[in-house]
Amino acid sequence: MHWMYHSSVVGSPDLFGLWFPTVFALLPLLVWATVWKGWALWLAARRGELPWFIALLIINTVGILEIFYIFVVAKQKDAKEMGEKGNETTSTDHEEKTT
Repeated sequence: MHWMYHSSVVGSPDLFGLWFPTVFALLPLLVWATVWKGWALWLAARRGELPWFIALLIINTVGILEIFYIFVVAKQKDAKEMGEKGNETTSTDHEEKTT
């Protein structure tokens, strides 16, 4: 019976010896992913983008998809919206000057 405990890592009573360093190795990765996921989810919810919110919530990419959303997708949409607002004020200003 004693040989069974030492034959596999899962059943080993010395599992703490393997588990402890692994937790400390993965802890920074967990913090990194949680921060990016939180920021991206908050931004998607604030912008009312339900498909992005669901995708960011379900898909775990250790921050890669979240960083892409924050710095590429959201920035492109912001720039597009600012361009549309800028064109609206420009055309309004032009109409006021001609009348």
